[in-house]
Amino acid sequence: MRGERPISRLEALRFARRVVAQQAAAALAQLDGWIAAEERREAEQRRGEEMRPAPPDWLIQYGLNRGNVDAVHAGGCWSATKSGRCRPATREQALEALRRQVPACVHRRPDSALGVLD
Repeated sequence: MRGERPISRLEALRFARRVVAQQAAAALAQLDGWIAAEERREAEQRRGEEMRPAPPDWLIQYGLNRGNVDAVHAGGCWSATKSGRCRPATREQALEALRRQVPACVHRRPDSALGVLD
């Protein structure tokens, strides 16, 4: 270390400032990357929601053997989605099922919504 002079306090502070500035720039770049990724994720989610078809107005729940009809549900009924045995139906199909004495869901009362009284 002959001939080398020690750095001054001012030089050390300027060096420290450059290091902090580099670290801050790197941290900001990383945050910007995370923000861009989150914006892409949210945009993809919005596109997916926009492209999702509207839920059906009426659902018919089939039995385990898919041969018999167990119930008529209004679209979006939480109990219909739990069974996994429901298929979309038109208004006419739902009315016909109710006329054939298929029970209406007790939660959303599609028979009342369709104007069919018990």
